[in-house]
Amino acid sequence: MFLLAHGFSFLGASSNARKIFAGLVFSALGDAFLIWQEQGYFVYGLLMFAITHILYSLAFGMKPVNVTAGLVVTAVSSVSYLLLYPYLSGPFTYLVAVYIGLIGFMGWRAVAGLQLANDLWTWTKLCACLGAVLFMVSDLTIAVNKFCFPVPHSRAIIMATYYAAQMLISLSVVECQDAEGARKKA
Repeated sequence: MFLLAHGFSFLGASSNARKIFAGLVFSALGDAFLIWQEQGYFVYGLLMFAITHILYSLAFGMKPVNVTAGLVVTAVSSVSYLLLYPYLSGPFTYLVAVYIGLIGFMGWRAVAGLQLANDLWTWTKLCACLGAVLFMVSDLTIAVNKFCFPVPHSRAIIMATYYAAQMLISLSVVECQDAEGARKKA
């Protein structure tokens, strides 16, 4: 809704805004599959969110590289997988590893874009960074709750972090549209 209210025109929007919008669509599909996860649709939900993370990663871009951010996110992702691994079995052993790799990559690209050490940071980059971190918290909570043990108040934690993450990631496209509009006027 935010993208539509902000004047989102699918054909006229920036490439990054289209990727974020497509990611939101795949997230909605993932949400629908997770509603029926007990009927065997969990893997389909996982796939929809994997596509979402790929789209968000592409929207966040590959520059700057920021190796330090990559190492920190890799460490967090690795520890998360090591904590989950003893509880995983069958195809989930590999599916969860791939998924953590994808969400970790998305998190790295969002965190890398936030350059606090100089004057290049923006509120929208901060939104992308915080959104990605909250998405990782939400998904780790889902994984621990599903595979390890019941997390107290898991539904509230998951929903609050997930919807805040999606809102913040959606806000990250404002700059893309404003910057593109300024280039066209110049």
